[in-house]
Amino acid sequence: MNPLLSRLQPYPFERLKQLFAGATPKPEFPAISLGIGEPKHATPGFIKDALSAGLGALAAYPATAGDLALRSAFTDWLKTRYSLTLDPATQVLPVNGSREALFSLAQTVVDPTASPQPVVMSPNPFYQIYEGAALLSGAEPYYVASVPARNFAVAWDSVPEAVWARTQLVFVCSPGNPTGAVMSLDEWKRLFDLSDRHGFVIAADECYSEIYFRDEPPLSGLEASVKLGRPDFRNLIALTSLSKRSNVPGLRSGFVAGDAAIIKKFLLYRTYHGSAMSGAVAAASIAAWGDESHVVDNRAQYRAKFAAVTPLLETVLDVRLPDASFYLWAGIPEVWAGDDEAFARALYAQYNVTVLPGSYLARETAHGANPGRGRIRMALVAETAECVEAAQRIVRFCKDARR
Repeated sequence: MNPLLSRLQPYPFERLKQLFAGATPKPEFPAISLGIGEPKHATPGFIKDALSAGLGALAAYPATAGDLALRSAFTDWLKTRYSLTLDPATQVLPVNGSREALFSLAQTVVDPTASPQPVVMSPNPFYQIYEGAALLSGAEPYYVASVPARNFAVAWDSVPEAVWARTQLVFVCSPGNPTGAVMSLDEWKRLFDLSDRHGFVIAADECYSEIYFRDEPPLSGLEASVKLGRPDFRNLIALTSLSKRSNVPGLRSGFVAGDAAIIKKFLLYRTYHGSAMSGAVAAASIAAWGDESHVVDNRAQYRAKFAAVTPLLETVLDVRLPDASFYLWAGIPEVWAGDDEAFARALYAQYNVTVLPGSYLARETAHGANPGRGRIRMALVAETAECVEAAQRIVRFCKDARR
């Protein structure tokens, strides 16, 4: 067996299952889960209709690169959303959801034979696929803490020069999971300057880009690249998905876009990896990327939900409306002394509400601190009434703990 598999850590939801073992929630409270970031809004009917109409494509093997109509749907959306012009033949590829693409991109980019051992960098806290992708590519993960006082901006300036010199891939997530923070143009400039100096690839995870709460939509890495005089997107790959945007997590559909040279190598890898998108899924994807009305409606639902829930939780938790995404990243009351696991377990036992301990989404830094400790992540994916009920229970739970 591949010895690198032994380095993988349990996924957060496995740890949560173990944490809740033996805890029996009070039966008078129906279960409400804010733990998993799985969209629960209804899938638009026209997407299901397109999927059904495309079933005839199951009779043929799909092309790994997708056909021109599919790739053009991606570039048309990039033009509409960001006013960007990309070549559908060379600068985009379909992927089976951003998760598999994040993992396989690392296997394409990282040279495990490099000496000293290569580094793959990510924010801290982070989406655990970044870590697994780094480990199984033969690289050493390096975690860069997000700074609460700076709206959870990643502290890139804290990274030693010797680490940058070994870095081959940097994962960024904007809007961020779990913090909801959006990278500014200045932050992108800093990261591009470092990439130019050290030659690493930037993988920009942008799957939450269409769920936002400000008037101005989140900045894409591709958009920042053009604004900063980098129209070739050198050493940059952006990854996005329909799962959150269109409420189709089971469709497993997204795309990558950016540096044509990396796209070419990624296509070669994917040809052998067997990652072609089904023709039926492609038909549904073309329909989804071509429509914005359902996205506007989806965003409005989240805005209404967060407007109802956030003020309730602000009375008992250190939390505020994020820039984007569908998470609240909240600090727990001081009475819990930073023990986010104990908080989550007691909340589950007393009020049957599931939240994810923040320490499960982060790793200890060189100074021994876990930047997720003392926080919880809440995914407001259920309908508004259920999320409000969960918030009301959390308020009661926190007030009970003060007595």
